[in-house]
Amino acid sequence: MPRGPVMSVSPAGSEPARHVPVMLREVLAALALRDGAVIVDGTFGAGGYTRAILAAADTRVIAIDRDPDAISGGAGLVAGAVGRLTLVHGRFGELDALAREAGHDGLDGVVLDIGVSSMQLDQADRGFSFRADGPLDMRMGQSGDSAADLVARLDEKPLADLIYTYGEERLSRPIARAIVRARDEAPIVTTRRLADIVARVVRSKPGDIHPATRTFQALRIAVNDELGELERALAAAERVLKPGGRLVVVTFHSLEDRIVKQFLADRSATGSGGSRHAPAVAVPDPTFVPLGRKAEAASPAEAATNPRARSAKLRAATRTDAPARSSTP
Repeated sequence: MPRGPVMSVSPAGSEPARHVPVMLREVLAALALRDGAVIVDGTFGAGGYTRAILAAADTRVIAIDRDPDAISGGAGLVAGAVGRLTLVHGRFGELDALAREAGHDGLDGVVLDIGVSSMQLDQADRGFSFRADGPLDMRMGQSGDSAADLVARLDEKPLADLIYTYGEERLSRPIARAIVRARDEAPIVTTRRLADIVARVVRSKPGDIHPATRTFQALRIAVNDELGELERALAAAERVLKPGGRLVVVTFHSLEDRIVKQFLADRSATGSGGSRHAPAVAVPDPTFVPLGRKAEAASPAEAATNPRARSAKLRAATRTDAPARSSTP
């Protein structure tokens, strides 16, 4: 997606946030904010993290979002301290380049809240949710192929593979078969129709997630290349964070968390990697030191009051002074 215009705005006015940011207290603690710090909020959304970061210290924030609706919605922050917030229309996989374009070669922190935002789910015309009827869209950036395009174009096997890989749906093959059979009768262009097709295949019990949850997740991830974007964002953060800078990532399902976990394990590994049966292999100096041995979950109190927090996991790490790795996903 071409980078959009960059506009400097002021922070944290009196306008209330439209959603409750997940694990906010833990995110702020992991960022270890101080006056003068420059932070990238790579997933601006409704601005929850950005507002809190600006309020916690005399910080400067570069907030990024690929969704033009999020950028226009951020205009409500143009009321406070001059020049402390720069709002950028772009992909967080390019956060290093976007930070440099905004005038910052090194960052003190990067925070990423991965996945679909609450305001996108709440807007039926964006097509992310099966709970209200709308066009089968799901494009965060509002450009490129939509979910309806994928559903119409993919053959049965690639469609089943997509649903299985990105949705971890064990009934992916009968779901794909049902979708292909249904689209032969009429195009599938609304969220309600797709959800109904899936629900006839996936039988759920009271208390289970909606039958279409995993299929919708898979299509959304594929439409927006969410996992590839996350990999690129982690590498970009490694390139642009200063020594001592903090990387903080909040994920909401195992596919996302696995990428972050593996990245930090690789970037924090030490030692030669050899054994008596094989020659030693040089391991580059670690570029990150994880904060904590495992992911942090939302508190029981937050999980009880904010359903989105129930599956959330936070992983954080501190940047070392070792050079960034040369490979980029």
